[in-house]
Amino acid sequence: MLGAAVFLAVGLFAPQSQAAPVDATAPAGANAGGTAASAPRAIPVPKSPHAMSEHPRFRLSSQDGAEESAPAPAPAARTSKWSSAAAADACSDLSGVINATGDALIQQLKALPQITCTYPLFNLSGEDARKTFREDKMVTVANALRDASARYAGDNSASTGQLVLFLRAGYYVQDNHADVVGDYGTALEGAARGALDAFFASPRSKDVTDANGEILNEVVTLIDSTHEAGRYAGVVKWMLGSYDGTWPGQMNLAMQHVEWVVENGFKAKNDGRGWRAALKADPAVLDTWAGFITRNGAQLNRLDVVSNVGRYLGYALDVPELKDRVRPLLKDLINRYPNVGPTAPITMNLGWYTRQYDRNNCAAYAICDLGERVLPAVLPIQHTCTPDLRIRAQDMSPGQLASTCTSLVNQDAYFHRIIGDKGALPGDVNSNLEVVVFDDYTQYALYAWAIYDIDVDNGGMYEEGNPSAPGNQARFIAHEAGWLRPDFQIWNLNHEYTHYLDGRYDMYGDFEAGIVTPTIWWVEGIAENISFGYRGERNAGAITEAGKNTYKLSDLFDTVYGQDEDPDVNSNRVYRWGFLAVRYMLQKHPADVQTVLGEYRTGDWTGARTFLKQTIGTRYDADFATWLATDCATGDCGPLPEASAAPAPLCTISDPRQFDQNCRRDNLAASTGNYSYHFVYLPAGVKQLTITSSGGTGNADLYYGGSSWATTSSYQAKSTNAGNSETLTIDNPPSGWVYFSLAAAQNFSGVSLSTQSK
Repeated sequence: MLGAAVFLAVGLFAPQSQAAPVDATAPAGANAGGTAASAPRAIPVPKSPHAMSEHPRFRLSSQDGAEESAPAPAPAARTSKWSSAAAADACSDLSGVINATGDALIQQLKALPQITCTYPLFNLSGEDARKTFREDKMVTVANALRDASARYAGDNSASTGQLVLFLRAGYYVQDNHADVVGDYGTALEGAARGALDAFFASPRSKDVTDANGEILNEVVTLIDSTHEAGRYAGVVKWMLGSYDGTWPGQMNLAMQHVEWVVENGFKAKNDGRGWRAALKADPAVLDTWAGFITRNGAQLNRLDVVSNVGRYLGYALDVPELKDRVRPLLKDLINRYPNVGPTAPITMNLGWYTRQYDRNNCAAYAICDLGERVLPAVLPIQHTCTPDLRIRAQDMSPGQLASTCTSLVNQDAYFHRIIGDKGALPGDVNSNLEVVVFDDYTQYALYAWAIYDIDVDNGGMYEEGNPSAPGNQARFIAHEAGWLRPDFQIWNLNHEYTHYLDGRYDMYGDFEAGIVTPTIWWVEGIAENISFGYRGERNAGAITEAGKNTYKLSDLFDTVYGQDEDPDVNSNRVYRWGFLAVRYMLQKHPADVQTVLGEYRTGDWTGARTFLKQTIGTRYDADFATWLATDCATGDCGPLPEASAAPAPLCTISDPRQFDQNCRRDNLAASTGNYSYHFVYLPAGVKQLTITSSGGTGNADLYYGGSSWATTSSYQAKSTNAGNSETLTIDNPPSGWVYFSLAAAQNFSGVSLSTQSK
């Protein structure tokens, strides 16, 4: 369906140079001008495939939050897997490298006919990894690189590159398999420094040739591998100051690798790589960096190396001692080039850093109105679906606009069929919604922070605002799923529209009010259920999770955002397990769902929490586990049930035990071991009698006795679920008086009981 939300877990990444950084830690709610502004009910969207990595290359480990990566077979790409098949055709067997030590190891490496022969080393694991990359062998190779660098001829004629790649592979494998390889200590640290010092001391290391660049690009990456950014700040300064658009491809690649050195240098905990200290010692690096951008301004074109490396100048704002020095540099760069078009990645990214690290000082950069300036150019399309629903888009065709409108309007009706329709919440004035659609994730990340004052480390954002404030504008800020083209879909459209409907009809007040107690199990769970159910799609991820039986239902009632340090684990619990918890409750205990929603609709968050954690508590956990294994893991979780029609009318007969054919009695109660007895007169010809109990507290079981009183020891049918949600359907019941009862497995009160015959 057009406009459908899709949930993927694939390795598709937006070019980083087109996206504002997605490692934001600053909270949403302050505009580009730095004025604090509350943003209640700001619900982040699950990350799209384009937002699942900070880089167009895989991150492979977690050391200091900045990791070593495997080599690129070509300048354009980096991947996490390396096939040895191609290398095996041209290269000798690597068993000699794996097993050799000392001078024999160096001879084995230099005997490899080309640099690429080292690539399979990055895949080593287990005993081979231990034998190959233990510290003494790394020291041997580092010392050999030191000695070779003294005679470096500006090319790989002496097999220098094989030595560098061995070291890079060692750091990479040790970073991912330290338990096997063992720790690296001061011996390797000293040897690696000696090797790098010697290489950069060689005059030929500065040759602007492809031959040198083939080696230099890997040595620059080795700076990152060894965590020595600060020690080699002078090398970075030379490259920034010398680079121009005429550098050949391999030298250009070396410049690209500077990006990793500076980025990871800034991110290292406690300045563990010395980069910040180096900048403070020589702040002229900042001027050289800014000059690198302006001198090569004609080269700025989204994917270019100048944008990629240049934008990290904004990180210098996070060094207090450098703020005064870097502010005028950033002001000049942000305003020197257009904020839209090919130069936007440099200007908008640098602008984002000012929001991140100098939030209350937008005037210093002359960008307090940046969002207002770019809005008309970035989002020129305005379309009205209904008086209550409109779209603002970057690039949508008339057909795409129409199909999106249809999808949302029809979903409104579907939502109410599932949840029921008790009308909008009292005082909620969010009668209209604006859907904002950027052309793809990169455009969303580039501009949404400035226009709408949101963080962009997500797949979009639903902003409810204050639903009781006249003139408040509810808004879903989204992007197209560009990776699915030529199909047109808006990432998470139906999921997020459910948040709007849920906020208007179920959740009292704003989002901040609604999360004073854990409500995320419902908020995200119902959004997932409506999204998948409306689109008629199978939630394969949730069904797979059901087979794992990871969580108890009672634990899922405690779900909150950011509960686990691993964002993937937390996302799994929030969305997939939220889907499962809500699906189960809607199927098995719909009356309990209505009880909880009754509390949510009045803002009685404590009352809802008490009902979930005390009245229900752990009583459904065993049944939930059975449902996961039987109904869900093997049966696609069953259909999403529609809400019951309007409740049956209250019974009118004065005897509280007696029912009309189709009526209900409320507030029934009994103590443990006792009964609430009832009966109804059925005329001849009744084909089916349905008896249903719901609501209240405690545990009432339902028994049917036919023409005799119903007890736990004398009955024809029973329903004995945990709680008070019970249903019995009797086909072809006898005419005349029939009897049924609620038996108190535990004290119960406030229970509703209804009959329907046809």
